[in-house]
Amino acid sequence: MTLSQFKAFCLQFKGVTEEYPFDETTLAFKVGGKIFALADTAQFSSLNLKCDPEKALELRARTESVRGGYHMNKKHWNTIDVVGELDDTELKFWISHAYDLVFKGLPKKRQAEILESQP
Repeated sequence: MTLSQFKAFCLQFKGVTEEYPFDETTLAFKVGGKIFALADTAQFSSLNLKCDPEKALELRARTESVRGGYHMNKKHWNTIDVVGELDDTELKFWISHAYDLVFKGLPKKRQAEILESQP
């Protein structure tokens, strides 16, 4: 997966914004103001993705390309190598999982606003 493919995939979800909240190279994708995915645009080699804690542990045990989230709460975040054991289909699955997890954690009113705001 390339950086442009990553960006395009993340932006296809409803209500997603892209921001640089930490520095000029750390790209964050948010829904409802909450981050679900991060990547370094200067050195695009891995993704930080929000993950269900149980699934995060299972994924880490299954592949060496996944480890606890770099500079993140390792219970809720994984760092996944872009080039590794997971193919683009699996990367997209985990990006979708991250988005869904954050979206479902938003207040119902906010979820409805996001769903109604875009065609």
